[in-house]
Amino acid sequence: MAAHDVIRDELLALIDGRGAHLPFEAAVADFPDEAINRRPVNVPYTPWHLLEHIRLTQADILRYIRSREYTAPRWPEEYWPDQDSTATPEQFADTVAAVLADRAALHRLVADPATDLLAPIPNTPGHTIVREARLAGDHTAYHLGEFAILRQVMGTWPADHGA
Repeated sequence: MAAHDVIRDELLALIDGRGAHLPFEAAVADFPDEAINRRPVNVPYTPWHLLEHIRLTQADILRYIRSREYTAPRWPEEYWPDQDSTATPEQFADTVAAVLADRAALHRLVADPATDLLAPIPNTPGHTIVREARLAGDHTAYHLGEFAILRQVMGTWPADHGA
């Protein structure tokens, strides 16, 4: 197997949450509607805020890869929802669906043999698809770990979860 294929496979495992990482689908499965906007003790955000942050960041990374007219959002205002904002169950589901759709787009980009994973992305300081895919995967894995801990603390895992 060529080195590029190994890199591609490793990036896809990270993006998809395989291996040592909690898969996104497992983290959000059966999340109770009544807990979407609940703020755990000593935590400045809700479970929906955390998932929305994942969505906003992943979408931003895709824009950065795809658009040469890219302008970075303001940190932290445009990477997190407003602390006072809440979501309906439908909005929570929309956030989950958008994360999955953008993850699928990133997966397709990395999986495409025509994508040169190591070529610098034009108009960047030498950033590559490897860098951006790793950044997206690491960021999501980090915050999904946080989400899993929130679920444990909040008691929102299903009874048969085994956590």
